[in-house]
Amino acid sequence: MHKPDPQIRRDAMPNPGSRSGPAKAQQANNKPGGPAVRAPATAARMRPRHWGVLASFGAAVLLPLTFIAFYLWFIADDRYVSTVGFTVRQEEGTSSTDLLGGLANLTGGGSSKEGDVLYEFIRSQKIVNEIDQSLGLREYFSSHWSSDPFFALKTDPSIEDLVSYWGRSVRVSYDQGTGLTELSVITFDPGMAQAIAAEIVSESQGMVNQLNEQARADAIRYANLELEQAEDRLKQTRASLVEFRTRTQIVDLQADIQARMGVVSNLQQRLAVELVAFDELSGTTNKDDPRYTQAVRRIGVIRDRILEERSTFAKTEVLSTGEDYPTLISEFEGLTVEREFAEEAYRAALATRDSALANATRQSQYLVTYIAPTLAESAEHPQRFTLFGLVALFTCLGWGIIVLTYYSIRDKA
Repeated sequence: MHKPDPQIRRDAMPNPGSRSGPAKAQQANNKPGGPAVRAPATAARMRPRHWGVLASFGAAVLLPLTFIAFYLWFIADDRYVSTVGFTVRQEEGTSSTDLLGGLANLTGGGSSKEGDVLYEFIRSQKIVNEIDQSLGLREYFSSHWSSDPFFALKTDPSIEDLVSYWGRSVRVSYDQGTGLTELSVITFDPGMAQAIAAEIVSESQGMVNQLNEQARADAIRYANLELEQAEDRLKQTRASLVEFRTRTQIVDLQADIQARMGVVSNLQQRLAVELVAFDELSGTTNKDDPRYTQAVRRIGVIRDRILEERSTFAKTEVLSTGEDYPTLISEFEGLTVEREFAEEAYRAALATRDSALANATRQSQYLVTYIAPTLAESAEHPQRFTLFGLVALFTCLGWGIIVLTYYSIRDKA
């Protein structure tokens, strides 16, 4: 095995006590045929762009967070929450849908539609005006403007400003599946929050009553209209029947027909008797017997008479009408059927109207409060740590995105 020369190895090793050791090693490595080694990196130091990034962090993150923390903990007023929950229920067994049948769409279906209406009503300008007149919302919410301008209503607000602030102070949660409505009222005083919640329940109950009254009024109005139409139709059918009797001078067509058909029935009975007698006579006499000839003649006469009566009934014109009996029978039956149908429709419309009047005295839908307006004992707002954490998160994210964008553009330039 080849052993390296100790002398060469000692010459290649730098002298620890000599400052020129690295330089000599650098020169030895840079000799022709030796490996190329880069000079060691210099120590990192702060550059102007680094100071700019730190300054931007302080201006965009630290300074706003300091101001927000100071405002939340030393300026913002405490606010209290009153919670209330209610739903619309329908009285069992007195639904206008059950009572009015075909008028179900006029009286409303169930609590889901009324819940949707109440959800929009609580967020509307109408209820804000009503509660403002009773509790003075503008003066109350704007009274904290000097001490807490961020969470209070500005002074001398318009109705649009008040409605916008109402959306921040009253938070409504509505579940269409169950029909339950819960809302939270946030104010600077627990008693005021409870009073506003109670007023909202009262106004919502008034809205439900108004919907009930409107539904009942519509049901009664349409029931009366249907009854009037049925009554007019019944009068027309009866007038047509009277006109028929006046024109034909026949009070009861069925009785007249039965009287005329009674002759045919008597002839048929007489024919049956003669046929029986003829059968008896045929068994005891021959055809030359005069009694046999007379019996045959009587049977023939009766049959001819029956045919003549039937022909007369079918073809003879009724006096002063110019029409035959079959035509009159068809017309009379049509008028009779139409009158009976008009009577049935009239009875149904009358029952519907009576049901609508009976239902008008009941309250079929009403508001049920399953959570009474609560009175807070401790402030829940402003949620200082939550707000501060959210602001810190979004400011840091925004600052980081801006810095990364800057360095990305700088590296590509």
